[in-house]
Amino acid sequence: MTCRVKRITALLYPDREWLQWSLDRISALWGRPERLLEDLSFTATDYYRDIAPTLYRAFYSFPTLQPAEDLPLWKKTAINLEKASGSQRRINIDPGYVDGARLVLASTKDHGHRIYLGGGIFAEVTLCFRKGHWCPLEYTYPDFRSGLYDDFLNEVRRDWLLQSKEDRR
Repeated sequence: MTCRVKRITALLYPDREWLQWSLDRISALWGRPERLLEDLSFTATDYYRDIAPTLYRAFYSFPTLQPAEDLPLWKKTAINLEKASGSQRRINIDPGYVDGARLVLASTKDHGHRIYLGGGIFAEVTLCFRKGHWCPLEYTYPDFRSGLYDDFLNEVRRDWLLQSKEDRR
């Protein structure tokens, strides 16, 4: 049996032009987003200063449920999009998924809390959904820990619940 999830992308971008560039390419691959959260100021870390000194965060979710085991393919696709943005990347795209219990993000970086999926890709449970709330873990990124994205994630989780129920029929 396949575990089906709601694919999301978390983006970092320097301006609306690069946001649109990313949205156009992501939409061509995965369809028009179902839900969007855009133009949030991103100041959680300076790790991405190579992209631009000022960054914004966006999230997209997509209309259909997808097999969770495709997460490594999504990350490799995101890496190719980042490379297509120029010799100095102009965007950061982190694909992941939401289901009833968690937000999972893909990464190419190994850490003790990440599970190796193959092909240089790791998975991280970034948030857990418990007792009606998104709960951070010890290693959860500060911006995800802040609760700023919880309303968006709640909507995506509700979409997952409805679509999962329809899938079982």
